[in-house]
Amino acid sequence: RMLAELSLSGKRIGLEYWTAGLSHGLAIALQTQADARWSDVSGLIDRMRRVKSAEEQALMRQAAQVTDAAATAAIAAISDGASEQEVAAQCVAAMIRTGGHAPGFGPFIRPAARLGEEHTTWGDGIYRRGEPVFVELSGCISRYHAPLGRLVRIGYISDEDAAMAEVTAKAFDAVVKALRPGARARDIYAAWQAVADEAGLYHYRRHHCGYLVGAGQPPSWTGGNSVTGLRHDSDLKIETGMSFHILSWLMGTGRGDDFVSNTVLLTDAGAEVLTRTPAGPIVR
Repeated sequence: RMLAELSLSGKRIGLEYWTAGLSHGLAIALQTQADARWSDVSGLIDRMRRVKSAEEQALMRQAAQVTDAAATAAIAAISDGASEQEVAAQCVAAMIRTGGHAPGFGPFIRPAARLGEEHTTWGDGIYRRGEPVFVELSGCISRYHAPLGRLVRIGYISDEDAAMAEVTAKAFDAVVKALRPGARARDIYAAWQAVADEAGLYHYRRHHCGYLVGAGQPPSWTGGNSVTGLRHDSDLKIETGMSFHILSWLMGTGRGDDFVSNTVLLTDAGAEVLTRTPAGPIVR
C-alpha cells in the first residue's frame, strides 16, 4: 500500500538482500508491488548506524545501567549448589526491574564446560565449586544494547588463572587507550595482541578483539546484519560516536584462562567504558 501511495513505479528502490530481518518470500512479494528499479543496498543501513547521535549515546548509557544491574544479580546468585535456572532467573528479573526491554540476544550464562557451545545459555544443571561460569549479557533500552562479559569462579581461583586475569585486564586497557578517531581497526587489534605477545602468548590469536554494537533486533545485539569486528586485517576507520563491545579473551591458552568484556563508546572526550560491573578476578 505504501509503495503505491508513494508513487514509486519507475523509481529506484533499495532493498537489503542480505539481512536477518527480511525473508526471501517477503522480498519477492515487495518487488511485485511496484514496477521499480530494485537495487541491492545490503550494508547501507549498517554503515549509517556506525556513528551514534547524542540521543543514541544516551540510550546506550541507559542500556549499560541495565546491563550492570543484570550482571551484578547473576554474579551474586552464582555459588556452589546454585541451579543454572535460578541464576538466569535472577539475571532476567534484574533486567526487567531496572527498566530494561527484552534484549536481542542472550543472556548467555553457562558453565565453562559448555563454553564451546557458541551463543547458548542456561540449562538444568547445578554449579559446583571449582567450575568457572561464563557470563555474557546485555541490557537493552529501545533496541540499544551495551553488552559485557565476565568469567566467575566458584570457591577459588588458581594462580595461573589469576595471572591470566592480569593479562586480560592489561590488554583490555590497551584497546581502550588505542581507540581514537582516525585509527584503523587493525591498529586496535594490534594493541591487544601486543599485550598477549608480551605475556609470552605468541601462539595465541583471536579473530577480533571486539565489534560494533548499538541498535539490535533479535537475534543480535551487534547493531546490524553482520559482525563488524576489530580484526587484524580490517581497514575500518575509527570515528567519534562509534560504540564497541571490546573483548579481552584469553581462554584455552594452556597457561590459564580469563575473559572480560565491556561496551566502550568513543566520545569527544575519549573512550568511555559504559559497563562498570567489577571485572575481577571474580570469585564467588
